Amino acid sequence: MMDVCPTSSSDLSETEEAEIEVIKQHRTELLEDIQKLKDEIAEVFAEIDLFQQSQSSKLIQRDKILSTGRKKFNMDPTKGLQYLAEHKVLSSDVQDIARFLYKGEGLNKTAIGDYLGQRDPLNLQVLQAFVECHQFANLNLVQALRQFLWSFRLPGEAQKIDRMMEAFANWYCQCNPGVFQSTDTCYILSFSIIMLNTSLHNPNVKDKPPFERFVSMNRDINDGADLPEPLLRILFDSIKNEPFSIPEDDGNDLTHTFFNPSREGWLLKLGGRVKTWKRRWFILTDNCLYYFEFTTDKEPLGIIPLENLSVRKVDDPKKPSCFELFNANCKGQKIKACKTDGDGKVVEGKHQSYKISAAGPEERDLWIEAIRTSISRDPFYDLVAARKKKVASKK
Repeated sequence: MMDVCPTSSSDLSETEEAEIEVIKQHRTELLEDIQKLKDEIAEVFAEIDLFQQSQSSKLIQRDKILSTGRKKFNMDPTKGLQYLAEHKVLSSDVQDIARFLYKGEGLNKTAIGDYLGQRDPLNLQVLQAFVECHQFANLNLVQALRQFLWSFRLPGEAQKIDRMMEAFANWYCQCNPGVFQSTDTCYILSFSIIMLNTSLHNPNVKDKPPFERFVSMNRDINDGADLPEPLLRILFDSIKNEPFSIPEDDGNDLTHTFFNPSREGWLLKLGGRVKTWKRRWFILTDNCLYYFEFTTDKEPLGIIPLENLSVRKVDDPKKPSCFELFNANCKGQKIKACKTDGDGKVVEGKHQSYKISAAGPEERDLWIEAIRTSISRDPFYDLVAARKKKVASKK
């Protein structure tokens, strides 16, 4: 701002000189106000910078907590969710948990399936909310199943499968009223489709079912009536032309497989080629028996698939409380199993049977019971048979 031009006091009256003094005073006050405004603007910008830095730091910290929480979830779903809730990243609200699982970012789909299959009241509520995250309106049953079965990995236990497929059938029927006479129809047909998918696309199944067999499987399931063949044809052709895409978790790290075992503990195992007893840490899960040298090992020394095997008590003069895994239908043949050799290579096992010793008879019996439960037949067939019996009893 320019200075007021100097004027000789002899040329101004007293009134004019007084006015000039007032103007000078106003000028000084205005400059002071401008400086104050500049200082206030500088303070605001400084506060904005601090706020942005704080928010950025909070976002970085939140991302770190979220990453840790996901890793914990993949090892133990319940503890992972508790960790996220304790750190205010995820609320304990059922809807929030369901949406978190539905988005599935960074989450192991086997862990999601295990959590949703639990029967605790909270898990059941989350399962219902999770199912309702799916939009099934105007989708045929195969399309809805594709979407549903891609969002998690279906667990192996019959009771968990039953709860999850029951929730699916109920929600599908709510989204598509009038397609089926009852949710039982949807439930049974869903399992028929899943089994059809296995029969058509599993290379080990040589007898591929024709459409007529699929129709025959689903007679009288629509409240005693048959489903329209054109509908069944659409569903059959859809599965025949494109199998279900089943989510595959990272197989390089087996840790997630063992977070919820059916049973685990130290046992003694008799060698196959060299008959010596060695102490191993055993984990029973997903119809397989894994054994490790140490509890902290991430990868097992050996894997024994339990399919087609039997288990029984056996006597051994040197080791009490023994039980044996064997193939009752193929005596004399090696059991299909694998182990890691001395060079770290995975090789075929050499056992015709596995003899294992527990610490005592009670522990032996618990292992035998757990293994027998794991060996049980494919749960899908039992679930469908039970539901068909229920439908028949209503007639």
